[in-house]
Amino acid sequence: MSTQSTPPGGGRSVGELVSEVSELTSRLVRAEIDLAKEEIAGRAQQLGLGAGLLGAAGLLSLYLLAAVIATAILALCTVWAPWLAALVVTGVLLLIVVILALVGVNRLKKGSPPKPVRAIDNVQQDIDAVKEGITS
Repeated sequence: MSTQSTPPGGGRSVGELVSEVSELTSRLVRAEIDLAKEEIAGRAQQLGLGAGLLGAAGLLSLYLLAAVIATAILALCTVWAPWLAALVVTGVLLLIVVILALVGVNRLKKGSPPKPVRAIDNVQQDIDAVKEGITS
């Protein structure tokens, strides 16, 4: 009786099929990983472009603010003397800056130092409860 390494009919053995499935699965996983890398790289490029455009918009908004201030001064020049118009616009801007600074300082004081007050209180209550349980 002879031992056949391949099944009758010229088909492949189970070992060969398992090996091929393993190889194909490995190729498929690598291809999917490569596709994911390309997709992430494309999205990262879009994110970088978007961030750059937002930075440019922010820079141009500063120029826009200067143009709005100049326009306000020129508009007030039709009613008042130019020095008075510039002084009024400067005073309004100073008032806005002071208000924003005071609100910002107030918010910083509320959040500083950042410590979990409620969590500390709860831990203190737990410690007190344990101490009370030990002494009773």
